[in-house]
Amino acid sequence: MGAEERQREIVGAARRRGSVDVADLAVELGVAKETVRRDLRVLESHGLLRRTHGGAYPVESAGFETSLAFRTTMHVPEKRRIAAAAAELLGEAETVFVDEGFTPQLVAEALPRDRPLTVVTASLTTAGVLAEAENTTVLLLGGRVRGRTLATVDHWTTRMLAGFVIDLAYVGANGISREHGLTTPDPAVSEVKAQAIRASRRRVFTGLHTKFGAVSFCRFAEVGDFEAVVTTTGLPASEAQRYSLRGPQVIRV
Repeated sequence: MGAEERQREIVGAARRRGSVDVADLAVELGVAKETVRRDLRVLESHGLLRRTHGGAYPVESAGFETSLAFRTTMHVPEKRRIAAAAAELLGEAETVFVDEGFTPQLVAEALPRDRPLTVVTASLTTAGVLAEAENTTVLLLGGRVRGRTLATVDHWTTRMLAGFVIDLAYVGANGISREHGLTTPDPAVSEVKAQAIRASRRRVFTGLHTKFGAVSFCRFAEVGDFEAVVTTTGLPASEAQRYSLRGPQVIRV
């Protein structure tokens, strides 16, 4: 097996599993661990994978995006910690935008039920979770439903969103970097997120540490557009400090 074929196998395995391990790949491919590490370095330089200690995980791009169903199985305890910390930032907000995705859905579930709250969302799953919540009014944005994320997009969605002035937006992304800002693979999703940024007075980003440094196809916001960034302690304190210099408070949980 040549290097290109081996690297295609590695990318395919990472996308199917969510991550790959150097030792396991060496056994599966019948090569030395150093050969796998070299392949991972090449794939990272091409923007297809991000290396971790002892392995790598796939980078979402215009040609690859994980499904909502897959996301609900990955790093769930960490995502719940992020959601709980993000919900604490609600303050006096009465109207809230909740982005598509599993982590924002968990934020919605963590919001208080003891006070009136209006939640605007493009996510069918988030709307379903909150539909019977006491004191919560849910406004589901209309539009074309993307099967991969079960959320609405296109001009129907952005037109409705443009008619609101929202107190606080909880926003996710496929990648966040100091150089390229917040990015996502799909242009239609990007426009919904960008409109949510424009419509909201305050904005909070929620996402795993693995999102940091990753870059996808469509940019919809800058790091400085957010008052807070909530992530896990997997993001080194030194890197968190660099992001905080762009404006937001960086909260690691």
